[in-house]
Amino acid sequence: MTVRAGREFLAIPGPTNMPDEVLRAMHRPALDIYSDQMINLTDGLLSDLSKLFATKGRSYIYIANGHGAWEAVLSNVLSRGDKVLVLESGRFAIGWGNAARAMGAEVEVLKGDWRRAIRVEEVAARLAADKEHSIKAILAVQVDTASGAYNDIEAIGKAVKASGHPALFMVDTVASLGCMPFEMDQWGIDVTMSGSQKGLMTPPGLGFVAANDRALAVHKTAGLRTPYWDWSERDGVEHYRKYAGTAPVHLLFALRQAIDMLFEEGLENVFERHRLLAEAVRRAVAAWAEGQVLGFNIAEAGERSNTVTTVTMSGDHDPAKLHRYCKEKCGVVLGVGIGDLQGQAFRIAHMGHVNAPMILGTLGVIEVGLSALDIPHGKGGTEAAIEWLGESVRA
Repeated sequence: MTVRAGREFLAIPGPTNMPDEVLRAMHRPALDIYSDQMINLTDGLLSDLSKLFATKGRSYIYIANGHGAWEAVLSNVLSRGDKVLVLESGRFAIGWGNAARAMGAEVEVLKGDWRRAIRVEEVAARLAADKEHSIKAILAVQVDTASGAYNDIEAIGKAVKASGHPALFMVDTVASLGCMPFEMDQWGIDVTMSGSQKGLMTPPGLGFVAANDRALAVHKTAGLRTPYWDWSERDGVEHYRKYAGTAPVHLLFALRQAIDMLFEEGLENVFERHRLLAEAVRRAVAAWAEGQVLGFNIAEAGERSNTVTTVTMSGDHDPAKLHRYCKEKCGVVLGVGIGDLQGQAFRIAHMGHVNAPMILGTLGVIEVGLSALDIPHGKGGTEAAIEWLGESVRA
């Protein structure tokens, strides 16, 4: 027996569901990459990416996923042997640090764990102890998609500035850009990177980097620069150099449509939509947790992200069974636990192209699965989400 049919629904944290308008934007012939239309498309996207990052710095577009954008950032500002401080809050800052190590940097991890966000006071203490300013760059993520942690980048940026330490502060916004507030210049961030496949509702394959004047100055003497990633190469006069060759035309049309949709909705409303839907998910998980098997991976409520919720499953219960049931019987694909949480958790994404019926449908399917598999859980999770939205979304 099955109740699935038609399009499978992705509740995974990337790639996320793409609006039909974005898919249609790609359904067109190839463009003359030397035309004024191509130049105008690029110039408009670069300008609007800087608006999304909230920076007066320069933005760059790469044919790459987030891991490629990591390498773009590192190669443009580091030299072999430079020391990098990684702020742990799950898997992805560590992954960025591993890339830096493989490229020849010295990497130090400011130890955190998978159940909490970065502690600002620990960052301040480590920078204060670095009297010789051996640390050249600080790496952090705004949201860790594996743990579900939300890091207060604004507070960390203030701590870095207050310390007087000259290290570049560099932030990964792959799981947050276009979903929640981010202010690169105001928060004291030197370099930011992101990707197309989450909050920006575009297929995987585009990576974005923004750099301020301080980072661009460091770039001039960086020893890890290579032709493809190099900012100076991409700042060349010829338009094709902005992509180090042929432009990814159809992905750019998709991105153009997605950004237009974000601006039409209004970023403040986009952020509020994500906050409301995320809290609806959290209300449901809190109700299910009363069964003492399910629970939040992130212990403190204020450190849970508005883009993904990581739900732990204890005892002898296997989250893979719930994942299979929801996918095969109901057509909803949940995120699996990854890294340290492999086989111990599942993830519910609520980012990008999401609305109330999508979220409530996902929560309802999860509750169906929990009941069908006899996984102990508190009752009324979906009802708690409905009640929250009914109270918060006023007539």
